[in-house]
Amino acid sequence: MQPKTHQNAPLDERIAGALVGAAVGDALGGPVEGYSPEQILERHGGRVHGVVGPWHGADWRTARPLAPYHKGDGHVTDDTLMTHALVRVYARVRDHLDAYAIADHLVPDLMTEPRWIPELESEALPLQRIFLAEKWLVTRIHYGHADPREAGTGNIVNCGAAMYMAPVGLVNAADPRAAYAEALDIAGAHQSSYGREAAGVLAAAVAAACTPGATPDSVVSACLALAKDGTRAAIERVSEEAARHTDFESALRPLREAVTPYDTVGPDYRAPSLGARRPSRLHAIEELPVALGMVLVARGDYRHAVLGAVNYGRDCDSIATMAGAVAGALGSPVPQDWAKTVAEASRLDLWEPATTLTAVTREIFDGDVARRRTHEQAFASLGGPACSD
Repeated sequence: MQPKTHQNAPLDERIAGALVGAAVGDALGGPVEGYSPEQILERHGGRVHGVVGPWHGADWRTARPLAPYHKGDGHVTDDTLMTHALVRVYARVRDHLDAYAIADHLVPDLMTEPRWIPELESEALPLQRIFLAEKWLVTRIHYGHADPREAGTGNIVNCGAAMYMAPVGLVNAADPRAAYAEALDIAGAHQSSYGREAAGVLAAAVAAACTPGATPDSVVSACLALAKDGTRAAIERVSEEAARHTDFESALRPLREAVTPYDTVGPDYRAPSLGARRPSRLHAIEELPVALGMVLVARGDYRHAVLGAVNYGRDCDSIATMAGAVAGALGSPVPQDWAKTVAEASRLDLWEPATTLTAVTREIFDGDVARRRTHEQAFASLGGPACSD
């Protein structure tokens, strides 16, 4: 299969591809989250190939464990709500972010601004929808008055920070090292250990994907150059396995087996093991390595990568969010029918955050250049080389 990417796509198209791609992946994965590939196959009479309805059909309002959330029918989940919230923080600050920006802007946004929540089919505070691991931000920072840089300590270690870090990679387009560092700072307010590490590496992956001429292999190489400990080992092992496949169907079980030694949740996603989600230098979240693996299997093709992530099951809305962000940033087009369906069903403008973030990214780059020139002049005065033009 030949990759379907536009390697010379300009910045605005890559930002739109990543953000819209992440949201669409999120919406496709939502209704089958928590299930195995075998359960998905049985429930849908085959693999999922687009937007599907709730797992429990019309009983979604009361069926456990999902009630009262209307997952399916094109509704985005908290992955997209948090991603858009981070874009709004960038729009306010109009510069690089740190953990204090999360405390000063993201936490109030979650607590005080009612917004349309697709899964609740009503306006509500985002705080009322996000998972407990994301509520930790409010608990620790607003109520506990923790140092924002350390507030993530003590939270369950999961993909909660990584799932919304694509904007950091886009603001640092083509500079994965800067994206990694910024995301690690931001994620300190939310996560620790390999959950925080995954946030840094996901941002780096998106930044690397924005580099002209980038390929899935070059994206993974950039990630491996930065990732540490179990996260690096998991990405390396999953990538090795992904290289043996060209179709997600044959890759579903092998990718799960490849990531299993690093995943703490265990075989039953809804009944985590006793040691699940605890800090460790030996482990990794499952979602990021598998997302990168699916992008490799798909040779960068958005549709194939996202469908692979969705049909993998388990935390597949977040896996598809990450795979969609990376494939979109590579320039692979998001299917227009999927994007239109998700935007209409979720009652969200999926393109407005991309327009906003593109303008902010250009402003931030101009600021970076000015700061760099000031530093060059100062260093030249100290006897260093002359400033560049």
